[in-house]
This record gives sequence, structure tokens and C-alpha cells, in this order.
Amino acid sequence: MARIFMVTLGCAKNRVDAENILGFAARDGHEIVADPGDADVLVVNTCAFIETAREESVDTVIEASRIKETRPGTRLVVTGCLPQRYGDDLAAALPEVDLFAGTGRLEALAETLRSDSWPEGRLAVGDPHPRLDMPRLRTTAPHSAYVKVSDGCSRACSFCAIPGIRGPQRSLAPELIEAEVRDLVAGGTVEVNLVAQDLTAYGDDNGTSLAALVRRLARTEGLRWLRLLYGYPTRFTDELIEVIADEPVVCNYVDVPFQHIDDDVLHGMRRGTKGDDIRRLVDNLRHAVPDVVIRTALLVGFPGESDEAFSRLRDFVEDTRLDRLGVFAFSREEGTASFDLPSRVPPELAEARRDELMELQRKISREKNEEMLGRKVPVLVEGLSEESDLLLQGRTAGQAPEVDGVTYLNDGTAQPGEIRQVEITQVGDYDLVGGIVD
Repeated sequence: MARIFMVTLGCAKNRVDAENILGFAARDGHEIVADPGDADVLVVNTCAFIETAREESVDTVIEASRIKETRPGTRLVVTGCLPQRYGDDLAAALPEVDLFAGTGRLEALAETLRSDSWPEGRLAVGDPHPRLDMPRLRTTAPHSAYVKVSDGCSRACSFCAIPGIRGPQRSLAPELIEAEVRDLVAGGTVEVNLVAQDLTAYGDDNGTSLAALVRRLARTEGLRWLRLLYGYPTRFTDELIEVIADEPVVCNYVDVPFQHIDDDVLHGMRRGTKGDDIRRLVDNLRHAVPDVVIRTALLVGFPGESDEAFSRLRDFVEDTRLDRLGVFAFSREEGTASFDLPSRVPPELAEARRDELMELQRKISREKNEEMLGRKVPVLVEGLSEESDLLLQGRTAGQAPEVDGVTYLNDGTAQPGEIRQVEITQVGDYDLVGGIVD
């Protein structure tokens, strides 16, 4: 039996893939270890979404290869989006890697270890896997979990390489998702975060809908928080908004990437929406769910983004005052429709625009946090703070794991996984501070 160490990069969906890879291995009796120095097999689960993600992935593979050099007999395996997208090139460039396994072959590591026959070409890619009900070994704390309800994407956004890497939309049957959520809750999970490449497209291929799935999952006994991540603006239906408003278990939190507000830029991006549609959605969400927390992602520097288009985007950020915001500079990706578009924006200008929006949002975030002073809110306690072992750390329902700020607890005691009432006494730009009062 092998001892396996894995590092996983990229998004929450990639983390679920990593846990599936480990689930196949653990089912065969292999041991998962926390220290690469104890491993027989080093696994790097990669991201290839944009250039910076690819650079991080390659750097991590090289770092792992150095560990391999010091331990004769150790195997190095690279999984995920990078080999799925660039398998042949990687095999030529990185001879020190023993196996490249793409997103379509999450079981490839376990199969290789079972046969003890490492493939001569070192490639196991294949088409994106049609199965989604795979074994899973959790790598996160038991109280919070990601549940991937579908894989792939059938949209045609001109800047995005995901459909070429992950394949078309494939939804998991609702009864299988419900069974996974029940099992997670039975094991101590109180917060479930639903994820997908396009969450709001769930059910398009199996006759159901995200709204119906969320209502079904909200009935799970013992589940306290259910959060929706990675929705598409054109698919936030009135029915889905009604579910968020009606179901107490569903967090009043939506993650819906708008990407831009300028109509010409949105048209070039092939987003299928206009600026007024986005403004209307924000208004509808805030009307139906008055305390809703809205998170979005924006893309600046897209080809043809004029000074006027960026000014409209900046005005939108300033006027709409969204709660959470991530801004990304355009990355020119091979195989996408935007790769050869004219009127490119210089990278340094795109980065300056990104920095300008993030500074604006920092001030907005601080002001919104200041509105929390004196309020008593439920906080999911996660354990000792990463900043100091004298503090506990948790999150409000308006703080999603890994992407938002946190709430530091400087008064009171609690166990990880408990949801406690906390009075907010101090704030930062993104984080909150308070004491347990219940």
C-alpha cells in the first residue's frame, strides 16, 4: 500500500475533485499522509484557468519534483485541469513526472497503484468523466463541506477555457446529492456550500432545477446553513430568489459573477446579458431578501474595454455598493473566442484598472463592516485563529469559506462547528471582531 501526499490548487470545485482522487485511493487501502516527507507518492492537483494559475501549478510541480529527487523511489503525479488541457506538452516538458491524470480520469491514480504498472506514455487524460457519484475522502474540517452538484459548462463565454477543459454541463441526480448531504450532516457538517461551474444551470440536463434541489436539501434534518456559489446572472430566476428568501436554512448570500456592466463589453464576452439586466437582478435580490449579501467577480482589460466602458464599471461598483467583490485582469487564453480579438488593452492598464476597483471596494467593504458594529449575529466557529492561538475564528452567514473575510472571537469559548451569537465590537476592511454573547 502506498502513502500519498496531495496538494490541491484552484477553486473549491477542484478541491472536490482532489477528494474524489483520494477517495478512490483510500478505498483501495492506501494511506493519506499530511507530510510530503512521509509519502511514497506526491500528487499535485492543478488549476489551468488563467495564466497566473498555471504558473502557480507549474511552480508547485517543480517544488514537488525537488522533494522527489531527495527520496529515491518516490513517484510524482500531476492531476487536474493542467494535464487535461496540456497533457502532451507537459509530458515532454516535465520528464520527472510519473503520471499526468486529467479531470476525466480521477480514478487513474488508484488504477495505476492497483496494477503497479505506470503507463509508458505517462498520460491518463480522456474525455471529462460522465460520472459524478464518486468516492470521496474529506480533507477539510467536518463542520463545513463543498458539494459539487454538476461538472462542466455548456456556456460559450468568449474569455473562458472551462468548457474546453471540463466538457459540457453534467448534473448529478438530485437523490444522490441529497444522500451525500445527509451523510455529511450525519458526520458533523452544519454548513454545505453548493458548487458547480455554473450552479444555476443545474438540472438543465436531467429535468429538474436548482430551485427544486435547494428546497429539497433545505429539509435535511440537522443542516444549519446552505450556501449557493457560482451562479450565472441570467439564470437567477424569480423562483430561485423566492427559495432563498423563504428557506431559513439557505444563507442570504449569493455569488453571481457579473464580469462587467458595459453592454458592448458584455456582448464581446458573450455573456448573454446587458447592464440593465444586472442592475435589475441586484434590485430584485435586495427587494426580496433585504439583508442579502451579494458577491461578484469582475473582469477588466477585456479587448475593446474603452476608458468610457471602464468608467461605467467603476460607477457601477461605487453606486451599487456590492458586499463582496473580486476583480481579475483579462488573461488571453488559447482556444477561446477572445484570443484573437483586436483592440487589446495593455496588461499594465488592465492591472491598474483592477487595482483601482479593488481600492474602491476596500473602502466600501470597510463602510459596510462599520454598519455591523453593535449587531449580534450567528457565527459558525471554526477553531483557533490563524493569526493568534489566543483568539477563536469563525464566519457569519455572509462570509463564505476561503474567499471572504472572517470573524475573530476575542471573548467566550466554543467548539468548532458550533453556531453562536456574537456581538460585533470591532471591524477591519474585510474582517470582523466580536465576543460570544449567548
